[in-house]
Amino acid sequence: MPPTDPPAVFDAHAFADPALLRQALTHRSAGAPHNERLEFLGDAVLGLIVSEALYARWPKADEGSLTRARAELVRESSLAEVARRLAIGERLTLGPGEMKSGGHRRDSILSDALEAVIGAIYLDAGFEACRRVVLPWFEQAVSAVPASKVGKDAKTRLQEWLQGRQKPLPQYELKSESGEEHARVFVVRCVVSDPPAAGEGEGGSRRAAEQVAAAAVLEQLESGA
Repeated sequence: MPPTDPPAVFDAHAFADPALLRQALTHRSAGAPHNERLEFLGDAVLGLIVSEALYARWPKADEGSLTRARAELVRESSLAEVARRLAIGERLTLGPGEMKSGGHRRDSILSDALEAVIGAIYLDAGFEACRRVVLPWFEQAVSAVPASKVGKDAKTRLQEWLQGRQKPLPQYELKSESGEEHARVFVVRCVVSDPPAAGEGEGGSRRAAEQVAAAAVLEQLESGA
């Protein structure tokens, strides 16, 4: 059954139309009305909110750097992390198949639901109210992205870290692929032989999963773990 009350995290916004929130938390596997249209809208609204925050934070950054920083902040795994902090997965309405396969934990479903919630807030109260609610969810991430790393993704940074030390390049192995056609889940393992390190990543595409795995390995190497 869909939730009858909005999650506590949305206390900052009281929905004038609670049906919007219910729709935002309804996956297409549970039938209509589901959240795909709200996801489309929320993606655009979130892009503007994050773009504005980056523009203000880095007044001298060029367009390319800002674009890459935005991509880092709104990628699937980043949005899924925010969704987990907000306990969105616990409030999702899923069809029987997705419930059985653990869809409430899947990055692709969580990130889509987060965007749908943002779209719902926008429709319910407008852009300014939406920004007031949503921006705090991303402020820490915006502040944490160092300018020196904005222009390069995790795979590129890992490769350069190894090349700079004349070490072998990483190997990526697809461990599993599951889910329905519209919500595939890929798990990739990244392995570095020297120094020895390994990590796994999950994403809605093989490339996205590789990026998450590379980031996990790079974090190990940079911390000396």
